[in-house]
Amino acid sequence: MYQTHRLQNGIRLIHRQSTSPVAHCGLFVNVGSRDEHAEEQGLAHFIEHVIFKGTHRRKSFHIMSHMENVGGEINAFTSKEETCIYSSFMHPYYERWFDVVSDITLHSSFPDKELAKEKDIVIDEINSYLDTPSEQIIDDFDEVVFDTHPLGRNILGTPEHLKTFNRDSIQNFIARHYVSEEMVICSVGNIPFRRLIYLADKYFGALQQNSRVHNRKPSSDYRKRSETVTRQNHQAHCMTGSPAYSLQSKHKTALQLLNNILGGPGLTARLNMSVREKHGFCYHIESMYQPYSDSGIWGIYFGTDPGFVEKTMKLVHKELGKLREKPLGSLQIKRAKNQLCGQVNIARESNLNEMLYIGKQMLHFNRCDTLDEINKRIGNVTGKEMMEVANEVLDERQLSKLVYTSG
Repeated sequence: MYQTHRLQNGIRLIHRQSTSPVAHCGLFVNVGSRDEHAEEQGLAHFIEHVIFKGTHRRKSFHIMSHMENVGGEINAFTSKEETCIYSSFMHPYYERWFDVVSDITLHSSFPDKELAKEKDIVIDEINSYLDTPSEQIIDDFDEVVFDTHPLGRNILGTPEHLKTFNRDSIQNFIARHYVSEEMVICSVGNIPFRRLIYLADKYFGALQQNSRVHNRKPSSDYRKRSETVTRQNHQAHCMTGSPAYSLQSKHKTALQLLNNILGGPGLTARLNMSVREKHGFCYHIESMYQPYSDSGIWGIYFGTDPGFVEKTMKLVHKELGKLREKPLGSLQIKRAKNQLCGQVNIARESNLNEMLYIGKQMLHFNRCDTLDEINKRIGNVTGKEMMEVANEVLDERQLSKLVYTSG
């Protein structure tokens, strides 16, 4: 189903042939906010912005319009561990994508005027989170769980750090991390794979082969913490959770199933049925699980009236206790597996989602599971394993807590 190739310089390719007139192509780089030094907080994300601001061949407008002029779009994102530049476009324009993405990745000039302007834009982006406590608390909770570890840092950085960035700090960071062995080109579109290889070699083949010069520091020494922050909000916003399994863990799928049962996107998730439907304590409650290459984080978020915080937390702990103490019946497990398989398959129905998924999988595992393999892995999870995982991860004695209370 998926075709893979490695260029001589180490850049990896993964592709699925599609008959759709619309193609999707991305470049993943195995670098994110956790790879920054203490004085570089926010630099990975800032680079994702400023690579679009000019190269030796193009000005900012010409970069932005290059794909738009043929009806396509170009975008990018930065996470804790990855940076991705990707596009959706009509399939005859693959070479146009390779031309512009290789240019901004390998030949950005970082004009001083554009750097200054973009700092203000990113600072505005940081400030916008202050108006969205339901999003900010998720970022702040990372710091509660991971403390001083780089995984606890906000991806956007701080205004103070942003103001110190210059062309030298940007180029030094790129030289350390934008290396061929840590790059993956992923594609879902109507193009022969041999043509994709040719274009990749033409536009990225000149990049010198190189590998990561430092290893990521693993997260350890977790200590339960509880913090309350007073803010001028109408609602109280709450997060509770703890460290969880990594991308490499054999228990990852079992935790995904438990997370889905507890507070996944389905309206019948246990937290939604108990806290919202039965008691009416909040409009929105969910649980989330984010695995990283060597660690992970699991948590529950809810927003509620300040007078309902403790009552809601008691209901949360009650539902966690049920999963730890009462084995799931065979019908419940079957329903949970069908639900998760359905969500995965529906998400992969989007070629854009599939392209981003296979790129990340190739980056971290050097392969990509097919849908059949994923469905089989979900099907192999046992009730015994789910209960063991629940007792290890969902133990309320180990849960940290962060509350934004109204002042």
